[in-house]
Amino acid sequence: MTSTASLRIGLFGGTFDPPHVGHLVTAVNVRHALNLDIVILMVANDPWQKSGARDVTTAEDRFAMVEAAVSVVDGVIAGRDEIDRGGPSYTADTLMALAEKHPGAELFTIVGDDAAAGLTSWTRVDQVVQYSQLVVVDRPGVAVSLPQEFNWLRVESPRLEVSSTDLRSRFSDGRPLDYLVTEPVLHVIEQRGLYGSAARMN
Repeated sequence: MTSTASLRIGLFGGTFDPPHVGHLVTAVNVRHALNLDIVILMVANDPWQKSGARDVTTAEDRFAMVEAAVSVVDGVIAGRDEIDRGGPSYTADTLMALAEKHPGAELFTIVGDDAAAGLTSWTRVDQVVQYSQLVVVDRPGVAVSLPQEFNWLRVESPRLEVSSTDLRSRFSDGRPLDYLVTEPVLHVIEQRGLYGSAARMN
């Protein structure tokens, strides 16, 4: 059994509204490239950078979708620490909690290129860097420009042009979602009547 001190844990946070195949492809490729024991898809309770910009699906519904998405993906799990903690979600708080829960583990904060470019705007970014190694996911052959004051690991991963915003729109107007979200996620969405899916089914 892997000891806590030797664990390599990837933290991949997000709103996941809804989680899609692009999220899973990123998680699986980073886990493989960095030989991580697990990648946690950490569901934000209150994504402060999006608060007020649009209505966000409830945290419990988003967690249920992520849990369904990773149910058959080896080494990738759903995380609800930020939901249980309540309030706005900050990566620094989550990393400190993970470090306390897994003493001596190596922590990796996984971000896409957009988030990486805006890292200097994060709350307590110095603590994010203190508690974890930063990992940016690059599109093959396209290296993104990153804030030079941070030490980065780069991982290339196929970039699937899928956005949660587009997926929510697809639910609203009845366009197909085949192969964009997994069947277990679709089941949760329909079961809970999310994104207007109840109206779509009637």
